[in-house]
Amino acid sequence: MKHKPNHDISKEHAAYLKSIRKREVFISAMRYLILLALIGLWEVFAATGILDPFIFSSPSRIVSTLVRLYSNGELFGHIGITLFETVVGFLLGTTLGTLVAIILWWSKTLCRIFDPYLVVLNALPKIALGPILIVWFGAGVESIIVMALLISLVVTVMSVLAGFQEITGEKQLLMRTLGASKLQIFSMVVFPASLPTIMSALKISVGMSWVGVIVGEYLVSEAGLGYLIVYGGQVFKLDLVMTSIVVLCVLAALMYYAVAFLEKKLTLRRSHA
Repeated sequence: MKHKPNHDISKEHAAYLKSIRKREVFISAMRYLILLALIGLWEVFAATGILDPFIFSSPSRIVSTLVRLYSNGELFGHIGITLFETVVGFLLGTTLGTLVAIILWWSKTLCRIFDPYLVVLNALPKIALGPILIVWFGAGVESIIVMALLISLVVTVMSVLAGFQEITGEKQLLMRTLGASKLQIFSMVVFPASLPTIMSALKISVGMSWVGVIVGEYLVSEAGLGYLIVYGGQVFKLDLVMTSIVVLCVLAALMYYAVAFLEKKLTLRRSHA
């Protein structure tokens, strides 16, 4: 006679799970409450003159600017241009960065040769390369994408390579003893174990890609959110500047959470496997 598995849990465990759920709900609620409180205080201070609305703008003025940009058909055009440049720069930077990290992990000699160059490139302010990129690639989208690529590339290489080098456990030694090739060791041990590090590098690259694109748009763009920020500052339309910054924050957060969602899916798949 087969016995059904007992899915009952103790009262203590149920209470513990309930407390965890309550804490998560509390944390989420507090996040939204703090955000709403900051927006409300910003609006009140601007309305009462504590903050100069011309300089600091206000939530209501930002909403009005968004409506105006949407009515003029400009909003999604500028968002689309900046988002395209960021996504392309992000994908190229993270893909190439991961490939370079794999090559450097594969050859310790190459890693030692190029290590000082990576340090120098990481410390170099990439905006200094702006004029050179404009000459090389022209004053267009290509320069902006290359700027985003360069900023995210070095960070990705260094982060992912550090993750690969930390995986030096017993599994690698066991596989070498059994005669496994370097490719088998990498594909079966090092790369799967480094997925958390790679996902962390992707999260960092999201922010770096946005920085690169906005810097590039400051220099050469005639459209995009970075262009709106520069234009708004030049003609003292600070409502336009603040609106562009708010839109940038929302887009960057959505892109970050997309990477976090991918990380969660990969983690669940690994745990099931």
